[in-house]
Amino acid sequence: MASKLVFTPLRLGPLSLKNRFIKAATFEGVMPRGQVSDALIDFHTEVARGGATMTTVAYCAVSPGGRVHRDTIVLDSDRAAQLRRLTDAVHAEGALVCAQIGHAGLVANTLSNRTPTLAPSTRLSAPAMGLVRAATAEQLDAVVDDFGAAAANAVEAGFDAIEIHMGHGYLLSSFFSPKLNKRTDRYGGDTVRRAELARRVAERVRLTVGQSVAVTAKFNMDDGVPGGFWLTDSLPTARLLQSDGHLDALQLTGGSSLQNPMYYFRGDVPLAEFIASQPRAVGLGLRVIGRRLFRSYPFAEAFFLPLARQFRSALSMPLMLLGGINRLDTAENALAEGFELVAMGRALLRDPNLVNNFREETATEGLCIHCMKCMPTVYSGTHCVLRPTVV
Repeated sequence: MASKLVFTPLRLGPLSLKNRFIKAATFEGVMPRGQVSDALIDFHTEVARGGATMTTVAYCAVSPGGRVHRDTIVLDSDRAAQLRRLTDAVHAEGALVCAQIGHAGLVANTLSNRTPTLAPSTRLSAPAMGLVRAATAEQLDAVVDDFGAAAANAVEAGFDAIEIHMGHGYLLSSFFSPKLNKRTDRYGGDTVRRAELARRVAERVRLTVGQSVAVTAKFNMDDGVPGGFWLTDSLPTARLLQSDGHLDALQLTGGSSLQNPMYYFRGDVPLAEFIASQPRAVGLGLRVIGRRLFRSYPFAEAFFLPLARQFRSALSMPLMLLGGINRLDTAENALAEGFELVAMGRALLRDPNLVNNFREETATEGLCIHCMKCMPTVYSGTHCVLRPTVV
């Protein structure tokens, strides 16, 4: 197994990675009122023991208004002190740990947060349960400052890497989108201007942390909606981010939590489980509109690979392949095609020890059956429903 590419070391910015497997950000659902719980620490130490070179804590908001809902961590100085327990525990297991930071934008539940959110242009948002106003230039300056402060707090908390959330319809992603961004100032219009906010954020994060940690971004290749961010915009935007030189890698993703969440999950929609997990009124609404909100896409191994190849061809910077990676040969072939890292989500929910099993030659494929019934568990502690015990 030592000859396998996936078990060769890699330099990522200042980091020495022992292998090429990253645990992708998966909202853990165990941060009541944004507190760092023992369950959150256990979630990531289990992944660390399982052999992944780095695990990613999701989702750390850069401000109270940038939370997805009230049970989201805000990466302020108080949480940084709490998160030190988590980073120390992961390091003790021989792995590295990354903080995903972002602003939820149109995906934020303002009723839960009890604070307004921001959008590139004024529009209705179902997650926000109402109208979200277009951000002013001054508010966007504050967002850039918030990202810088969160990055500094991540370093103080002991994180080895920072992942800037530029995907899934969150704030930076929404500015990329010609469908969501109708501005006429420096932040809207052509592809370059729609990339301005994300570029400013990446610059501020890098200037804040220097070379002390790796800085990456989760980046949408395709929003999965008509008129949204697609290759004609996303490829030149990625080239801009590469030319700026502030990022050590891109993790390539797609889809929109705002408009098309199943595009980045793929598989059957567990609608009955979603309905059961919600308050009665929300459940009744899902019975009516659930099939329109959650479109069904057949699962395929490495389903983002055809899109990601376009980026591998166009870019020289390190890239992480994400999306339905369950088999050892998939990961090995991805590296042979020039991707530096692979990111796994559901496969490691089902079996956190999978990377060790690959290394020890006791498995060549994960146990995940892509049933998607893990999705509704984000409201009670994210887990695979087929595992005999939940940590």
